[in-house]
Amino acid sequence: MEKKVTAEEVPVSPFSRMLSLPGLDCFNIITLGLKNEANTSSFIEGLKNTLINHPRFSSILVTGHGEHKGKAKWIPTKVKVEEHVFVPDIDSDIEDPDEFLEHYTSSMALSPMDMSKPLWEFHILKLKTSHAGSVVVARFHHSLGDGMSLMCLLLACTRKLCDPDALLTSVAPKKNKAKNDCLSFLSWLWFIVRLMFHTFIEVLKSLIFVCCERNAATRLMGKPGVTNKFIHQIISLNDVKIVKNAMNMTINDVLLGMVQAGLSRYLHQRYDLETTSKSRKSLDKICLHGVVLFNLRPNRNIEDLANMMAKGSKCRWGNSIGYVLIPLWIKAEDNILEYVRQAKTTMDRKKHSLEPLFFYGLLKLTVEAFGIPALKALVQRIFSKTMMVFSNVVGPAEEISIFGHHISYIAANVSGAPQTLNLSIQSYANKVIINVGVDLDVIPDPHHLCHLMIEALHAMKSAALGRSSGDLEV
Repeated sequence: MEKKVTAEEVPVSPFSRMLSLPGLDCFNIITLGLKNEANTSSFIEGLKNTLINHPRFSSILVTGHGEHKGKAKWIPTKVKVEEHVFVPDIDSDIEDPDEFLEHYTSSMALSPMDMSKPLWEFHILKLKTSHAGSVVVARFHHSLGDGMSLMCLLLACTRKLCDPDALLTSVAPKKNKAKNDCLSFLSWLWFIVRLMFHTFIEVLKSLIFVCCERNAATRLMGKPGVTNKFIHQIISLNDVKIVKNAMNMTINDVLLGMVQAGLSRYLHQRYDLETTSKSRKSLDKICLHGVVLFNLRPNRNIEDLANMMAKGSKCRWGNSIGYVLIPLWIKAEDNILEYVRQAKTTMDRKKHSLEPLFFYGLLKLTVEAFGIPALKALVQRIFSKTMMVFSNVVGPAEEISIFGHHISYIAANVSGAPQTLNLSIQSYANKVIINVGVDLDVIPDPHHLCHLMIEALHAMKSAALGRSSGDLEV
């Protein structure tokens, strides 16, 4: 007979339990660039009043395997915040602070966490970089929750610059204009038909891909736990909006197109496949796939998360992320805007389908029917056949502060994924932060890859402006 979980203990969800298995440890790494030097005591006091009031951040994870046989559970404990805040001694005359930050975050992503205490920590680096006066790097075990949950919870700890006591204002969803009842019914019916059609086609294609053996792109695939370098670059959100408005697309379409354009150019250069027409044709035949993450939960207001920390309310929490498989467009295109068009075509089909919910349900059904080992095998099967994982998180539209510190930028990424390339894009005020995690054996020069992506965006901007001028002349 299994032991009953006490009233204070909380069972661990299957996904959180899987992410705590040996060899599948995943961490969310969030870097906060601050305008000025960080005050350690202010951060410790702020964390005492906010973050540790959330149940997950004041509980120990008992995994149910190894020394702890039985059911996995969260056990509440008394948290000493000082044990979770680290201030390394850094030479003030360091030669390259940006490179030091990259090495530091990469080593954090690869080092294990102490499972005997709550699985989170903050590292305060009194280091002046190109974009910040000091840096705070937070590390959260993925079993605490997905990136969207953790980012929103962290934002619930922030305040407006103009009003230090005010929370961020959540963006209200746009209301649809009233339509004729008959037209509304026809639109709804057409939407259902399209949804079912796209769901069937996209799910079928993804299942065929997962079930088939690897192709000639094997050398470009990563292996579990090989992501060993993390960097980030900052670009202007206005440049992205110029392309978006000129082509009547979404910001996500432009960013995904930018990523594929940069990756295409990088692969042609890296493997010398652009030198001859025969080589170029061979690259076109390689079928690379990526994973795009979808947030499945409804919009969560910052106010709800703040109340959850203050009152311990039971807000939906955990790992609630779906995903879709997409073919990567790595053909050498003369028209740089073609990458954006291809990204929009692909993502429109995915967004108008239930593929994210299907795969989320498939993983849930697998663990309920066959257990954690089967879930682990399925996840490794799916993710090891793709080269890239891509996510795009919308951040605050205004600059904010945390515990009295003005934030310059926010960068976030996930370690532990088996893909060669892990791309997480975060917006903040008028900036877009590109966060890149790579397997150095396959992509030994991630800075050059980032440079090609940014260069592709500038080319898209020039092409879009030229196209807009042409439209005006006509």
